[in-house]
Amino acid sequence: MKAILLLPFATLAVSGCASRSAAKLQCRYAFSNETYAVTAGAPQKLNAKHAGEGPAWVAETNRLLYVGDDRISTYHPSSGSSDFRNPVTGANGLLIDHNGRILCTEAGNRIVTRTDSNGNLTPIAQSFNSKAFNSPNDLSIDSKGRIYFTDPRYGKRDSIEQKDSSGIPIEGVYRIDTDGSIHRILDRSSVDRPNGILVSPDEKYLFVADNNNSQGGTRKLWRFHLNPDGSVDPKTRHLLFDWKTSRGPDGLKIDRRGRLFVAAGLNRDNLPDETTKPYPGGVYVLSSSGRLVDFIPIPDDEVTNCAFGGPDLKTLFITAGGNLWSVPLKEPGLGINR
Repeated sequence: MKAILLLPFATLAVSGCASRSAAKLQCRYAFSNETYAVTAGAPQKLNAKHAGEGPAWVAETNRLLYVGDDRISTYHPSSGSSDFRNPVTGANGLLIDHNGRILCTEAGNRIVTRTDSNGNLTPIAQSFNSKAFNSPNDLSIDSKGRIYFTDPRYGKRDSIEQKDSSGIPIEGVYRIDTDGSIHRILDRSSVDRPNGILVSPDEKYLFVADNNNSQGGTRKLWRFHLNPDGSVDPKTRHLLFDWKTSRGPDGLKIDRRGRLFVAAGLNRDNLPDETTKPYPGGVYVLSSSGRLVDFIPIPDDEVTNCAFGGPDLKTLFITAGGNLWSVPLKEPGLGINR
């Protein structure tokens, strides 16, 4: 069975599906008269609790870490889920660094932390210019061990301390160098409300998911040139995809072909701020140039993030609405710490 989805999503033609709802989960999508389906089966909901965000595969122990409900949880395909660290106030993004340590953006605590194999917890980013961060959200890392993270603020804004000289809040992007120094590499002149972030495998680009969920806010995926010293030239900003009035891009990953897997969209209107049309909730697969080549529909709101996992890295784990989903892939993802 096949569904043809033409850009923009104004027309959806479904063939062989009993209903539009069934089509969302069971149909393959074709774009621009070409088929690029990346999945080898339908998404399945797993028996895992508290799956709000931040999936990260730990190859050494064949398990997935993820966050939600103020905790870090672990999921193993044979034994299900359990708490790894509880509580973690506002835990959001997770990453395994090059030494196997767990990096976590703790939005509620307004810090970034690192946990080693012995369980020792170390804050590695607590403030910038002696001011507290907004709510660290997502993070990525390069081959030199430099960590990049986003610092938006969703919800109440009265406690924001990061502001420009005019007193306007800055929701920026930061880099933590290996010596512990912290640098702001993008500010409000380049991004609106940065959420997901990713360093490309060749380290030539930095992808930033700009997702302001207020009415009229930015919902775009940007690509910036990343310099060898870890700096970014704002003038190189390039638009890859725009979710318009729907829920914008959240977490993202990249596969061996350079295709971007981006959690975005919405299945139920959140008016007046976000709409289900033109982009429903799921994982959007984009080419390196930003062309939409496939779509993996997930019925739970909100679809927040994804990660490649499994022994062969041919499983995509997806966090959505507090639930953990998986979908088999035809080709493996990248087994890199990104």
